[in-house]
Order: sequence, then C-alpha cells, then structure tokens
Amino acid sequence: MTQLQFNLDMDLLKDSIMNSNIETVVKSAIVLVLNEYMEKERDNYLQVGSYQRSSERRDYRNGYYERELIISIGKIKLRVPRTREGEFSPTVFEKYSRVDQALVLSMLEMVVNGVSTRKVTNIIEQLCGEAVSKSFVSSLTEKLDPIVNKWANRPLNVQYYPYLFADAMYIKVREHNKVVSKAVYIVTAMNEKKKREILGLKIDHVESFEAWQGFLQSLKARGLQSPKLVISDAHKGLKKAIEREFIGTAWQRCTVHFKRNIINKLPKKEMSQVIADMRRIFQTISCEEARLFKDEFIKRYEDNPKIKNAIEILEDGFEDSIQYFNEPETYHRHLASTNSLERLNQEIRRRERVIRIFPNTQSAFRLIGALLMENENLIVLNKRYTQRN
Repeated sequence: MTQLQFNLDMDLLKDSIMNSNIETVVKSAIVLVLNEYMEKERDNYLQVGSYQRSSERRDYRNGYYERELIISIGKIKLRVPRTREGEFSPTVFEKYSRVDQALVLSMLEMVVNGVSTRKVTNIIEQLCGEAVSKSFVSSLTEKLDPIVNKWANRPLNVQYYPYLFADAMYIKVREHNKVVSKAVYIVTAMNEKKKREILGLKIDHVESFEAWQGFLQSLKARGLQSPKLVISDAHKGLKKAIEREFIGTAWQRCTVHFKRNIINKLPKKEMSQVIADMRRIFQTISCEEARLFKDEFIKRYEDNPKIKNAIEILEDGFEDSIQYFNEPETYHRHLASTNSLERLNQEIRRRERVIRIFPNTQSAFRLIGALLMENENLIVLNKRYTQRN
C-alpha cells in the first residue's frame, strides 16, 4: 500500500473547530485531509515536488478544480489537483464517481435486498442530507455487471455434481415500450457431500425446449459433466432437453409438483382421506413399498369415477417420481423434490414484488444474479431442506 506523508494547515482546522458545530468540524477535517492527500498523490505521480526541477518529471501541474463528493455525513466540496496532460486521477475518486464507495456498496446492498430505488433515495437523503435521483441509484447498480457476469460464467469443471435441480419462473420486463413476461431459468446442484451450489442463471422469452437446451449446453461449455440425476417438474421442453444433452442421466419428477398435479384432478369436497392415502405412497423408504401402496390406492379407488383422472395422472408419472430411490438412502430426502430451488425462487419473488416491472432484461439478470450470489448460503445449509408433504 502506498504511504504518503503530508502536513495539515492546523490554523485552518482550529478555526473550523472554534467557529462551527461538530458536523461542520468533521466535514472540514475530512476536506483538509483529502485535499492534502490528493496534493501529495499528484506530487508522487509527477515524480517531482512543487517548484522543483527533475529529468524524471512525467507531467506539469495545471491548477485545481472543485468537485463535490457525497459521503455518509453529507456533501463536501474538494479542491482536486490536475495535470496539463489530464492523465492524473486521484484515488479519492473512482473515475466519474461522486459518491464514496462505502455509500455505493450500501445502496447496492439495499437494492439487492429488495428496497425500491425510491426508498433508497429517501434513505440516502435522510442519512446524508443530500438528494440523489432514482436514475442515479439505477446507474450505480450497473457496477454489478462485471461481478455478476464473472460469477455466471465461472468454470464448472472443478468438481463433479451428480445431482442437478432445474426450474423456471416468470417475471415482468419492459421491452420496446411494452410489458412482457420472461422466463428466469435457474439450475442448482448438490455434490456427493450434500453441499449445494447455484450453477447458472438465464433469462429468456418463454420456457421452451430450445431455451432449456441452450441453457444446458452453456453449462456444459463451462465444464459441467452429465449428472446421475436431474430433478425438476414435468415440463415437456425441459424433459426433452435433459434427454438430449445428458445421455444416460435419469430424470426425477419432483414429488411435490406431482402430488399437486394429482390433487388438482380431484373434486374439491370430501377428499381428505383420498389425499392422505395418496400422500402415503410418497412417505415410503423403498421402490417396492411405494409400488405396493400405489397399487393399493388404485385398487381402493378405481371404481370411483370422480377419482379416475387423478389415478391416470398417478399411473402415468409414478415411476418417474421414485427414481431417487436408486440413489443411496442418505440422499433420498434431498432428491425427492425441488423444494430447495423453490425456496430460492421465493427469495427472488420477494424482491421482484418490490420492483414489479424490470426496466429491461439486463437489469433483471443483474439483480437476480446479485441476489443469487448474495443468498447462495441459503442452499448450502442442507439440514434445513426437508421434503414437504
């Protein structure tokens, strides 16, 4: 770290202390320190002090200009030194930034955690006594782009993921002056030590085979190997993409979605015992026991015309819903459903309700990606994820 030695104008600092309130004193002290710091930075850049001659001189002094900086105690005005060629830039400012980095990080954290830009501007005004526009807050979030993009494109060949979880949800995005729905694709994984990780994020127009196939191909391009098992709902496009891109990989139908599909085919009244008997099928510990309870369920209710459609759904998707039994028993409760991913979707939805409509697709990718990075710890605490009935 570069160390600079400099002297302060103590008379000026004394006058500020004697004649001002404490807030002004603090501001004056900060201004004095930062102005002197920038002056010494220019000397170091030029490699020559004031009124000195040197063959190693890089440039010439060219006066000063005033520039405002918003910090946590309000706005201050600094005397920024400049050089003739204009290449010198003091480290106090990030290029084109008028807000100190701690405040920038605070604003970004508020946005990522679901605080609207309007509320952020109100909070900053109350804290600093200075107003910032909503567009300014929005522009600051663009600082997340390189961070999120690096995370979204990181290599996936550093370890093997035997189990993948895939799901999509819809958000509202403004596009060509219209509000449209777009699909948010998310894939998470669990390794053999039961540690979970978010592998990828994609935003596309609709949930389709082509979109899922392209997403899975992008994960493979980053080094993802074919897993043993993929857990998802029964979207036809996703199933087809899994078959095409992961040859030899088994597919597990999420039991929570599956049970919901069956219940939706039942009458609304007097079905509590039927639902309890159906759920019993998925509370077993082996394929054989599950098949036994399934056969008993069908035999008990096959003559009831009100339950015919539900039985058809059960028979059609049953084998796909018990594929997790082929894996070691210690993984069963983690692989039966996409509950862990659903919980992640809920976190996204909670923030999305604040925003309501994303201004564009890139802003949606940026915020959701930052949220996934921020909340990746939510899916590594695997003991909290238990199968929901």
